[in-house]
Order: sequence, then structure tokens, then C-alpha cells
Amino acid sequence: MLELKPVLAQQSMVIPTHYPVMVIGGAEDKVNGCAILNAFFNSAGGKMATIGVIPCASQEPSVVGDRYYQIFKGMGATQVQILDIRQPQECDEERWLDVLSNCTGVFLTGGDQLRLRDLIGGSQFMTSIKQRIAIDNLVLAGTSAGAAIVGEKMISGGSSGDSPSQSLVDLTTGLGIFPDLLVDQHFHNRNRMARLMSAIAAHPDKLGVGIDEDTCAAFEDDSTFEVIGKGTITIIDPGKLTHTNYLASGQSSPLSLHNLTVHILSQGDRYNYQQRVVLPAPVMPRR
Repeated sequence: MLELKPVLAQQSMVIPTHYPVMVIGGAEDKVNGCAILNAFFNSAGGKMATIGVIPCASQEPSVVGDRYYQIFKGMGATQVQILDIRQPQECDEERWLDVLSNCTGVFLTGGDQLRLRDLIGGSQFMTSIKQRIAIDNLVLAGTSAGAAIVGEKMISGGSSGDSPSQSLVDLTTGLGIFPDLLVDQHFHNRNRMARLMSAIAAHPDKLGVGIDEDTCAAFEDDSTFEVIGKGTITIIDPGKLTHTNYLASGQSSPLSLHNLTVHILSQGDRYNYQQRVVLPAPVMPRR
């Protein structure tokens, strides 16, 4: 087994807030402060947590699953279960549904979001996860591919660095945990601004959310999320969009998008994704 030595939860900053869903841009810190993973661990119950790791997006699920097993056991979780699902039909088997029913937190690893969607999408397993999130009975976190999957529409691939165009992004159906959001990950690290803008041109009813590596949109119960981590989260809001030539453009023709609203959020910033407003910073008490 891999021998990682993350900072133990009791040695790091206590994060009292409970986050029902955590959407991570990938490459989260696994060996130093582990701020994001500790926030998930604490939200799931801390030392009382039973955590299920779903590594099936990866081409090496055993290796990836063991890596997170080591991390969460090192933090002191009561149990860590690896839900090594290899075929879609397994998602409706009692063995995995029973394991899931005992979990207080579920972690979706990185890999290929299409593979992840095809394995668990539309299953009784995924339905149970959504139902338990809705009644605040389960904490869900997803990193990289596990982040891309949360919208009703999902970016499954594409290119980086060019001007926005239809050919820059591949779109398909996601898991619909947050139907109004369209998420991209490894965002500034892989120069994906134009890719997310292209996706929003195709679906201007959605809210674009681009999450950097080692950065997390930590969702709360009141339609808001808080930024945790070292990078930024980019919001692309087409709510006031006045024009796009998406329908009339060719596959490789540059796209026009007029009157987009863009926000760049960093550590501690909070955003209401239903009202589409940045929330004011909390007022610190005077000493």
C-alpha cells in the first residue's frame, strides 16, 4: 500500500462549518495542511465518520482508492470503504447499496468523467446519494472528474487556450446534483476560460463555475458556497447576456458573447448561486 502521511485532522485548523457537497478542482493537497480534505472529513463526522471512496473514474481504481483510504484512515475516520464499482449493473447490487447506507461521507475521485457518469449515472446507487444529500444525511465530495460531473450538463472534454468556439468544448449529460451549474476544473492551471465560455454559449441558462486546482466550492445548506483552498473560482454568469452568435456560427468560428458577468473568488469568499450574487465578507469584531 502507498504510505502517505497527511497532517492529522486534530493537528490542523478546525473547520466547524458543515458542507453537504464539496466540489474540488483537482490536485487537492494530500500531504501538507490538507485543508480541503480535512473540511470534508470534519463535515462527514470527523473521527466518527464512515467514508466511502468511489475511485471508478480512474483507470487505476485500486491504486487511487488505496491512496484516499490511507489519507482518511490517517485522519482517524472510524471506517473507510472502497466502493470499487467496475460495471454499471453493480450499482444496483445490495452489497454496494448496503455499504453506501452506512457511509456518512462519499468521495468521488478524479479520472474520466464520462467513465464515472456511465458507471453510476441513472442508478439506484446514485439516486440514494441524491436523496441522502437532500435530507442532509450524507456529505458528498468530488475532485476533478468528480467535480465535472455535478451539473445537469457536463464538460466531457475539449481544448484549452484558444478563442471561444463550438469546437473548443465537448458537452454531454452529467449527474444533475446541481442542475443549474456547469463546472470546469483544473481551471486556470490548464487555461480553460475560453472552454467554459464556449460551454456557456451553448447553454446560457446555466451558471459557469471554473475551479482551480487545490480549490473547492464548499456548498452550504442555503444555496451558497464558500471558497476553500489556494486558487480561485471563476463565475461566468450569462444572466444579462444580450447576444451570442452560437447558433449561427461554424464549429471553428470565434464566438461572440455580450454582457457576461464574471467574478473571481478566492479563499473565504462566498457566493449565492441561486440569486447569483457575491455575498459580503463577514464583519470581524473589533478587538
